[in-house]
Amino acid sequence: MLTIDIDTARRFILGRQGLWPGRRWRGTQGTEQAMRAIEYLQLDPLQIIARSHDITLHSRVLDYKPDMWETVTYKQRKFFDWGGWLAARPMDELPYWRTVMHRERDGNYGDSRIRLTAREHADAIAEMRVILQERDLVSNRDFEMSTRTRTDSYRGRKDSALALYYLWRTGEVMTHHRERFERVYALTEKVAPAHLIRERSEAETDRFLIKKEVSCSGLARIKRTSESWGRGEPDRAAKKMLEEMLSDGELIEVQVEGWKAMHLALASDASTLHDLSAGSIPKDWTPLETTTTEEALFLAPLDQVSARGRAKVLFGFDYVWEVYKPAHLRKFGYYTLPVLWGDRLVARFDSKFDRPTGTFVVLGFWLEDAALGKDEAFAEALARGFARFVTFLGASKLDAKAIREPLLRRRISSS
Repeated sequence: MLTIDIDTARRFILGRQGLWPGRRWRGTQGTEQAMRAIEYLQLDPLQIIARSHDITLHSRVLDYKPDMWETVTYKQRKFFDWGGWLAARPMDELPYWRTVMHRERDGNYGDSRIRLTAREHADAIAEMRVILQERDLVSNRDFEMSTRTRTDSYRGRKDSALALYYLWRTGEVMTHHRERFERVYALTEKVAPAHLIRERSEAETDRFLIKKEVSCSGLARIKRTSESWGRGEPDRAAKKMLEEMLSDGELIEVQVEGWKAMHLALASDASTLHDLSAGSIPKDWTPLETTTTEEALFLAPLDQVSARGRAKVLFGFDYVWEVYKPAHLRKFGYYTLPVLWGDRLVARFDSKFDRPTGTFVVLGFWLEDAALGKDEAFAEALARGFARFVTFLGASKLDAKAIREPLLRRRISSS
């Protein structure tokens, strides 16, 4: 067992996710490297200032442009998208995920609505299979509402939409590319390399999924994973496999001072944890340009390090994405993003992108510590962060009038 303090835990999780001590990847190649490092690029269709997955990559990759993840996913075929929890995943992992897909299809675990779709829309599924054999590409937009059976599912309003979604979830088709973020489907053999269209064993898949979850979290607690444990007695099965993986040296136990529960890490990360505890930073984490102390980063709403309550545990920063809350229940704003400076979350801001005028508008800005409003180093780092963010969005102007702190407002406006 390894014991570390909370500062080491925070830097380890940030560094493993490519957020600290600064951006270490660049361009299209760097986009692929970042997507592999974070394990899952969670995709979200909502576009207010930018989509969450694009903000995720912007905070990690220098010179990132919003089409780069699609280039490495759909043109280079390095990744594929899949899942009720929608994410881009490395293509070379496909054999493991095909096992999960078939568990859903066969009713061994997962979303019962998938199997309900198979029963209720069997004719539409059979029809889509025939059409996919006849055509190279099929989109739900190919089918007029007037010609289809209407459904009330949030997955689609037409039986054709649910049928295509079913075939995608169970592995018969894959996303060939996207148009306005909507999937365009093709048969799996027309998208994935032939040598990857196979299934791993159940045990291999469960082991892979556990390591995947630990790697994604950096430090993880696992009783069961939604991806793997759905057969028999999940808690007992998970405990047995975790014990085996600890015994085999694939995982290690880590105690974080101040955290009650024991956490797991990959054994391959032990040396990194030791180095960070000793105050040194891995060479391959060296930033290509500015550090997060020199330039603040803005985290995406669904970023792994801050979403789902993790910001509170890691940073003492109470962050909730309020986009789905009614307006009168929002404490900060519709699309509020956390601000990372150094290795801490120190502020948040709400904003909008007025595309007709090309203006990025800060609607509100809130500091965790009011003293930062007069901190010259923070003002400079924040101004650099906003300058790069405006470029990334393609905005031509920045409206920072809502920022109450004169020093911060002045520096950001002149950046």
